[in-house]
Amino acid sequence: MIEEKMANNSTLDSVFSNRTGQNSSQPSPLTEIRENPLKTYLLGIIISICGNFLISISLNIQKYAHMRQSQLGDSGPYYTSVLWWSGVVLMGLGELGNFAAYGFAPASLIAPLGCVSVIASAVISVVFLKETLRASDIVGGALAVVGTYLLVTFAPHTSTHITAHLVQRYAVSWQFLIYLFLEVIVFSILLYLYKRRNIKHITIVMLLVALLASLTVISVKAVSGMITESIKGDLQLTYPIFYVMVVVMVASCAFQIKFLNQAMKVFAATEVVPINFVFFTASAITAGIVFYQEFQGLALLNILMFLFGCLLSFIGVFLIARDRPKIKTENITFIAMGKIPGRKCKDKVQPEAKSNAYGSLAAKLMCNKPGPQDDS
Repeated sequence: MIEEKMANNSTLDSVFSNRTGQNSSQPSPLTEIRENPLKTYLLGIIISICGNFLISISLNIQKYAHMRQSQLGDSGPYYTSVLWWSGVVLMGLGELGNFAAYGFAPASLIAPLGCVSVIASAVISVVFLKETLRASDIVGGALAVVGTYLLVTFAPHTSTHITAHLVQRYAVSWQFLIYLFLEVIVFSILLYLYKRRNIKHITIVMLLVALLASLTVISVKAVSGMITESIKGDLQLTYPIFYVMVVVMVASCAFQIKFLNQAMKVFAATEVVPINFVFFTASAITAGIVFYQEFQGLALLNILMFLFGCLLSFIGVFLIARDRPKIKTENITFIAMGKIPGRKCKDKVQPEAKSNAYGSLAAKLMCNKPGPQDDS
């Protein structure tokens, strides 16, 4: 009986080594982490949470830098501020942490953990930037925390070691090819409506971002996973698929940022932030299920509780980001136009019919020269 158990253990070890592409005869500097999937899983969660926390700090630092520059009346460009650049550096470190987390934990878990950034940003803005704490912030934060707990508890606890051969096999699987075909069709239709039909609805723009985000998540996890395997001793950087994924990652990120900036110009941040979080998370989970098959073998209860945790996180983010109050700034004293001697100011004047502002009141401020009635 003991010999059979030893034989089974050796067989499992050989299967695990073949799946990960690691030769058991070659020692690795991170062998202990590799041989303990739970440690790898928890490491990915911790890195992602720390990265999102740094992102929230960086956003508030940049916001404070803009506020201080406005209050001091500094007309120089914002990128000359040392404080603003410190926020940018923290942003880079946070994004780097998220990038590294994809190499240790499932993509379907790392993406929803982005709600940590929203929660931390709300808390920091209330404590340090003196924003108003609302009841919806407390309820939304509580829901997001409970949702995050459910995500961590019921998400897939095993993450496949990403190798070049594994990425190549996943890239030609029939389920991913069908998914990619449908995504290209939907993206083309949305792009036609957005560019040709000039339909600037927020749902269309956010769907374009989400479709690109799914490719970003797939490529980021592939690149991060292959770099992680290379650091552990199994070199993956010599395979062409690594550089293909790098190109896909850079291109999808660039176009994603482009559409996201266009949405920020047209719509309010309170609309863009929660919708982008929901769509991005949904696309990341779908990409993890279709490409990396992360939910394969997961119990139905775990799947339902994971989706319920996502729903709670979505609602929490919506409540926190909904109608955020503006930060109160110092009032600047102006001289009222009506107090200037010998002048009268009409603040509601209908412009001339030939002007571009015709039909809108208060488009201009027009002051009349003193007339005979002013002398009386």
